[in-house]
Amino acid sequence: MEALVVRGLVKHYGRRTALKGVDMSLAPGELVGLLGPNGAGKSTLVKTVCGLVRASAGEVTVYGARAGTAGSRRHLGYLAETFRYPAWCTADELLTLHQRLAGSDGGPGERTGLLERVGLRDASRLRVEEMSKGMQQRLGLAQALIGTPRLLLLDEPTSALDPVGRRLVRDVLAEVRTAGTTVLLNSHLLSEVELICDRVVIIRAGEVVAEGVPHDLARPRGVHVETDRGTRVVANVTRDQVPALVAQLIADGEQVFAVTPLTSTLEDTYLDAVAGDTS
Repeated sequence: MEALVVRGLVKHYGRRTALKGVDMSLAPGELVGLLGPNGAGKSTLVKTVCGLVRASAGEVTVYGARAGTAGSRRHLGYLAETFRYPAWCTADELLTLHQRLAGSDGGPGERTGLLERVGLRDASRLRVEEMSKGMQQRLGLAQALIGTPRLLLLDEPTSALDPVGRRLVRDVLAEVRTAGTTVLLNSHLLSEVELICDRVVIIRAGEVVAEGVPHDLARPRGVHVETDRGTRVVANVTRDQVPALVAQLIADGEQVFAVTPLTSTLEDTYLDAVAGDTS
């Protein structure tokens, strides 16, 4: 059974259409990056999976249960892009509340373990108002992990974190994926997505415009050639065409020192996919 299935998902906000027939699916244990410019519909998609937004048309199921039902919610862990916890609440009190909401019987042991997991081992008695934005972000990740959800939805989870905090989140995501949790990661940090995601889905103006394994989305961009006549880039040459190119250069009397194939990065692929979108 797929962890998440989205079929023909449409969402209208009045006269504006946020999602235009989106199709996607996530296999159990898969970590998928959801990419797209501001206003592309990423957060609407995530909120629809959670049941916070009702679809105008289409179908969304979580482990076979329709999104928004009790059967689907019991599988979910969710960290919203914009969240605000009560300022007076301590980390331990907040996690206790979310244990009750999630129906988790993990007790103090679960709370202590989660705080340690996100680098907040000594912060259980610290109030939210005393925490930095980065600490609050990590606390949010801890609450999303309560009850060991089978599908984890993370909306910009590293937006307020420094490099050390981002590394910690990557490590946590690698751990939960190894344990079989499925993760849908909505992020603008392409370098992070490229490092940890099994697959990416790129959305533009409410439609999926590209998807695949990050490495497979890369395309040939020619080769960089170094000869006794200088260096230059030869466009539209694939790796398989390099031997013929070298033979031609030698036949033309050049001494070839190096030929390096050039490929696009995930950033190149993303920019090509959303070309013209300045939102």
